[in-house]
Amino acid sequence: MFDNRTDAGERLADLLVERGVEADVVLAVPRGGLPLGRVVADRLGVPLDIVSARKIGAPWNPELAIGAVASDGSAWLNDELIAQSGIDDGDVADRREREREAARERVDEYRGDRPPMDLTGKRVVVVDDGVATGATMHACLRQVAAAGADRVVLAVPVAPPDTLRDLESEADEVVCVETPSQFGAVGRFYRTFDQVTDEQARSYLSTDAN
Repeated sequence: MFDNRTDAGERLADLLVERGVEADVVLAVPRGGLPLGRVVADRLGVPLDIVSARKIGAPWNPELAIGAVASDGSAWLNDELIAQSGIDDGDVADRREREREAARERVDEYRGDRPPMDLTGKRVVVVDDGVATGATMHACLRQVAAAGADRVVLAVPVAPPDTLRDLESEADEVVCVETPSQFGAVGRFYRTFDQVTDEQARSYLSTDAN
């Protein structure tokens, strides 16, 4: 159980240092990943930026992910579920484009006038406040790889073991503080799990010395 996202970020940073993880940049998944990303970036002494993806919901249930897409168009699709459900390819493409645009708008809103960081040849740590199904994280990690990162480390405070195993194929290393087999939702592992506001999200990025 973590007190709040700052506590989770501190414990995650401790583990990264203990593991000897080195980085050139930390990317946080907004909005919940930004408080942790700020702590981790400060501890590692590197800049903080964001990487954003959106879930692609099923036509009959928006909460059921048939995939996810990042702001650059990098996507992960649950091909098995799509095939079983008989979802039309055109429908998938339309939903994918809508969510890509929403992810891009979120990045623009939080980053403001700052240009995106060049990840070519960089050691990148991707941080979020936890992972449940991993759909959006698949897309985020694929975007980082597509941007030319030399090494990608996924760092989260809590996630179920099976989700982490699925994500191992997307990252060079996975670092997680707690891996409970009985999971549910990420928020149940925090004593305080208030929503991060847009203003707070921007403030975590604006305090970057870079």
